Amino acid sequence: MKPAHSKDPDVIVVGAGAAGVSAAVAMADAGLAVTIVEARDRIGGRIFTLQDPKHHTPIELGAEFIHGKPPEIWSLLEAWKVQISEVDGDNWCVEEGKLRPCDFFSEVDEILQKMDDRERDRSFLEFLKVYQSKLAMNPRQQRAAELATRYVTGFNAADPALVGVHWLVKGMRAEEPIEGHRAFRAQHGYADVLGIFEQQLQSRGIPVHKNTAVESISWRSGRVDIAARSFNGTVNLSAPHVLITVPLGVLQAPAEENDAIQFTPELPEEKRHSIRNVMMGKVVRVTLRFRERFWSDLPRFRDKNFETLDKMSFLFSDDDWFPTWWTKSPEKLAFLIGWAPFRCAERLSGRSESFVVEQSINTLHRLLGVSAQELATLLEHAYFHDWQNDPFSRGAYSYGKAGESDAQKALARPVDNTLFFAGEATDISGDNGTVHAAIASGRRAAKEVTHAARRRIDVRADKAS
Repeated sequence: MKPAHSKDPDVIVVGAGAAGVSAAVAMADAGLAVTIVEARDRIGGRIFTLQDPKHHTPIELGAEFIHGKPPEIWSLLEAWKVQISEVDGDNWCVEEGKLRPCDFFSEVDEILQKMDDRERDRSFLEFLKVYQSKLAMNPRQQRAAELATRYVTGFNAADPALVGVHWLVKGMRAEEPIEGHRAFRAQHGYADVLGIFEQQLQSRGIPVHKNTAVESISWRSGRVDIAARSFNGTVNLSAPHVLITVPLGVLQAPAEENDAIQFTPELPEEKRHSIRNVMMGKVVRVTLRFRERFWSDLPRFRDKNFETLDKMSFLFSDDDWFPTWWTKSPEKLAFLIGWAPFRCAERLSGRSESFVVEQSINTLHRLLGVSAQELATLLEHAYFHDWQNDPFSRGAYSYGKAGESDAQKALARPVDNTLFFAGEATDISGDNGTVHAAIASGRRAAKEVTHAARRRIDVRADKAS
């Protein structure tokens, strides 16, 4: 096979997110010549870490938590001796306008455990309707059902009327062996993971063409021609194989829209069906930096037995704008991160940053009882990125649609040993939406491409002999 510095690559990787870079490293280690084409001016995709200049702490505009102990991430960080800390602290809820410690997790878990993938697949809302019909629901059980819906919507950024029970059950099973109920952060956020990949790309001489957006992919068996645009004009690249790792939302973009990728000939119907029927979730998040941790002595009551929010980790509510918040606990820094999934995100996407920040401040006013004017005075800075309106992501992360349990597998399947696909949306283990799923998918696809490339070389050698 060609050395990594060859000008004629064995494979072109479209997208330098976690899937793309992990695949590129694995393929280079297998002896393939790899070139990466990336539309952004950075690697990472939906991993986007900034550093706050005041507190020198990572600010995540995209992925933040390491969900459990997946080896795809932990092996990297431990090998490079990166410090990892577990998210810790108290969970608080706003119920009927009152702030209190959360006490609903066991009831919600009881409902989720009733989901059964041995039955006909149905949406979560359909499942819940059947579940409720079998019980004489008391007020607490009814509230637990509402909270379970909020959990499914918030955690998965999913429409509860579309997300499938089979997919949810698979995700719950996937969490068990890696302790997915626990959450961790690397010392410098996901910048630590990207820093490792950056060094691996450089050490293997893998070129990354940044600011280069792929516009068209023309293909036939054993041949791919890519046309992309950069600041310097059109870029044309060719290879026997291409690995496509762009987010699902980009593949779903209508052909007539700017920044959509045109396939010639168009993809087979099975592939197009899978693209339509794996769903792309919506999320808006905002990170607010305040002058002080104003919530640390809330609620401001004289009752000595009433806990304060000093050790608050998460804050849950049914607010229409930002129903979930969290802190940087266990670090005691003056940051609050607001999370707006599904319908909440739809209300916020496409609006100005000032509008998003205003709604986040108003939400905190409603939830914590601090005046909006006081909060605005305490606010020092806000960080925000609209992933839905980012043309190179077009959404947050994927989830499985009811009745389409094979869609992820079909999305991942190669086309004619020429077009290959990776990314968290192609995961079939139940880990969709996570960085470790993206990395795992990249490594899976790297094996597929390597096998196809070796077969191609063997066939040519046989013909030549």
